[in-house]
Amino acid sequence: MISAYGGHGLAREAINLFYKMEVENSNVKPNEITFLVVLNACSHGGLVMEGIICFKRMIEAYRFIPQVEHYGCVVDLLGRAGQLEEAYELIKNLPITSDSTAWRALLAACRLVYLLVKIRGVLNKK
Repeated sequence: MISAYGGHGLAREAINLFYKMEVENSNVKPNEITFLVVLNACSHGGLVMEGIICFKRMIEAYRFIPQVEHYGCVVDLLGRAGQLEEAYELIKNLPITSDSTAWRALLAACRLVYLLVKIRGVLNKK
C-alpha cells in the first residue's frame, strides 16, 4: 500500500501510512524494502526532511545497515531538492562500495538543475 501511494505521487499519504504502521501495528514491522519504498516516495514527493528522518530511523531505531539502493534514494532525494553538494558529499563518504546507482542519481539531479537554470535564463530574457 505504501508503494502504491508513493508510485502514484501521493508521498504524504505513503509516509503517513508508514508512521501509522509503526505506531498502530506492533505485529507488522518495516524491513529494508519498506524503507526503500518510503525513501523513494519521499524523493519523488519532495519530502526531504521526512526522507532524511526515515533514513536515520532505519539505522538508529531498526539497526538496519543501509545498502547501496538506500544511499541511492537519499542521493536522489537530496539531488531533486537541489542539494547537490550534500548529495556529492554523501557519495564521497559512503561506508560501502557503491555501484553506479548513486552517481547516476547525482548526474540526473545535476541535469535537472542545469535545465532549470537554462529555462530561467530564457524566461528572464522575455
